[in-house]
Amino acid sequence: MVLAMLICFSCDWQLKPAGDASADAEVVIERYDRIENLYLTTGDYSALQQMNTDYPMQTRMLIEDMLRIGKVNDPEINTKFLHFFQDSTLQMLLADVQEEFADISDLNSELSKAFSRLREDFPKVEIPQVYTQVGSFDQSVVVGNGTLGISLDKYLGADYPFYQSHYTPGQRQMMARSMIVPDCLAFYLLSLYPIPSDYQYSPLDRDRHMGKIQWVVNRLTGRQVFTNEFVTYVDSQMKRNKHLTIDQMLRQENK
Repeated sequence: MVLAMLICFSCDWQLKPAGDASADAEVVIERYDRIENLYLTTGDYSALQQMNTDYPMQTRMLIEDMLRIGKVNDPEINTKFLHFFQDSTLQMLLADVQEEFADISDLNSELSKAFSRLREDFPKVEIPQVYTQVGSFDQSVVVGNGTLGISLDKYLGADYPFYQSHYTPGQRQMMARSMIVPDCLAFYLLSLYPIPSDYQYSPLDRDRHMGKIQWVVNRLTGRQVFTNEFVTYVDSQMKRNKHLTIDQMLRQENK
């Protein structure tokens, strides 16, 4: 399953003291994007082999689900993949990503802290394998089969030249490095607590469900990332219901 998103708080949610439950929540983001970059800029066959051998699922998701250029078992797929990125805009993108994200130690630290907090409230939650990749300005984060992929091409900052002619000002504000960790958490929580596909689930119900997810993300990051009426409502609800757990809140019907 692949999940892709198209897209104030003084609550008394008390976290337990750090202990064994969060000891293995450290996140070290795997730099799949660097191997991808090596192949797409030099045609290095050993890099392609490493992509297919060490990251077969990530490579399939990138080629089939994100770029949609064919099947990984297509005899010509490697050539198609290489040629796809020969576009001058995408070649510049590859270089810009490597420069902007030469160091991601801050993201490792933020994600580790956030997942440790998540583990405190959900001790049995699985910590996904997190990796970085470069798409083609399509999806920001993909979640599937125990992995979480970050498309760095969607987080180069509001002033990135390509963004200015293809995205609205509101969209560009969300395409910043500071949104990587919140987006990762939101996508991951949505994979655990998905929006029901029932046709009776109205757009308002979907907004309310997203408000719950965003409220939890704010708590996990320790900052007010998302502010809207639905998040505010969840905050007031949690203050009124001191014994309502996060899991119960996320599972209960929207009202």
